[in-house]
Amino acid sequence: MSDPTPPTAPQGPRVRAIPAGEDRERLMCPDCGYIAYQNPLIVVGSVAVWEDRILLCRRAIEPRKGFWTLPAGFMEERESTMEGAAREAWEEARARIEIDSLLAVYDIPRISQVQMIFRARLLSPDVSAGPESQEVGLFRWDEIPWGDLAFPTVHWALREHQARLGRTDYAPAVNPAPDVLAQWERML
Repeated sequence: MSDPTPPTAPQGPRVRAIPAGEDRERLMCPDCGYIAYQNPLIVVGSVAVWEDRILLCRRAIEPRKGFWTLPAGFMEERESTMEGAAREAWEEARARIEIDSLLAVYDIPRISQVQMIFRARLLSPDVSAGPESQEVGLFRWDEIPWGDLAFPTVHWALREHQARLGRTDYAPAVNPAPDVLAQWERML
């Protein structure tokens, strides 16, 4: 006589354990040994300018809905970082851009992100809000809504952009040192 209970279907990765040959816990499937690697996400964006004005987008989505940011977002599969930055500018601000150079690479371990921000030139000042933006605007340096910027990396990238105006001989910036952050805070 056979057992009338059907076999239990595998349930996928659900146990945290250290796989053989590794040094940290991973989410694993105890049935088949599959390891679900979770790796940092790459965010790509740009400081896009038209003459002396910088493109900013007021977020229509969380996190930080209602605050201003650079056009940026997660890379998609099978696109380059520059393609991703150009796509994000279009999606968020209906902006066509020409990428100039890599401005900064920021490591944000607490949220498992690497952010790559490019310098770019708007091909036209005609911009409008995409589905993830409440509004967009072109701001001169003294018009930037510093108190309403969404994320620290927006502050950082804008400061790095300003510091490099007219220069092409620079290495990409990285996370600012604490003393630099303190200096910037005093400037606000």
